[in-house]
Amino acid sequence: MRILLSNDDGYFAPGLAVLAATLSSHGHDVTVVAPERDRSGASNSLTLDRPLMVRKTPAGFHYVNGTPTDCVHLAVTGLLPELPDMVISGINHGANMGDDTVYSGTVAAATEGFLLGIPSIAVSLANIQQENFQTAADFVLALVARTASQPLPGDVLLNVNVPDLPADRIAGVEVTRLGRRHKAQDTVKTVNPRNQTMYWVGAAGAAQDAGPGTDFHAIARGCVSVTPLQLDLTRYGQMSTIQDWLVE
Repeated sequence: MRILLSNDDGYFAPGLAVLAATLSSHGHDVTVVAPERDRSGASNSLTLDRPLMVRKTPAGFHYVNGTPTDCVHLAVTGLLPELPDMVISGINHGANMGDDTVYSGTVAAATEGFLLGIPSIAVSLANIQQENFQTAADFVLALVARTASQPLPGDVLLNVNVPDLPADRIAGVEVTRLGRRHKAQDTVKTVNPRNQTMYWVGAAGAAQDAGPGTDFHAIARGCVSVTPLQLDLTRYGQMSTIQDWLVE
């Protein structure tokens, strides 16, 4: 299977290297196209105000001076001689659950593959300590094997979060919905040596909607969370209400 790998942590990220090595060692044709630096939080942004450059490391990884979405878009629409059978983004350093998916460059790279008509998976290791990338890589390998032998019908975009645990301590796999977080923590203000006020975006809030069935609940129980995503933002239930409001 031809697999395009990307991420938002940069081409040098250990999670990306572990995933690439694992998939390649099992006979998959893996191409890595990733950002040249950490682009966490880049969401689905495309770079339209300047040209982009693609460079290659001695190990064969391609890296781009752009966003995760740029990386997948360039790879699929011109860089690769053949279309990939699957796009996989990750392994991200830290969880992408609930509201995180709106901002996540990891999810955005997979989303771009999905928008270009390719089955896509975003995968994250749900812990900032990042000790068990191999657990996540092995789970992705199993998903790829399942996809090859039993393709899912229709378009596929999966958001996968894996507990940062050894494989023998994973409690199971749950198909989940996205939870919700509390309001983000307050912006952090600092003053630089020139007495100018500087601002850092505050950390994500704690989980608010984290009950059974959510990605937060699955991870808390030591289970892998697999969430199917969709991209149609239309709020169908309000269409008739807005129509009446406009007429009135």
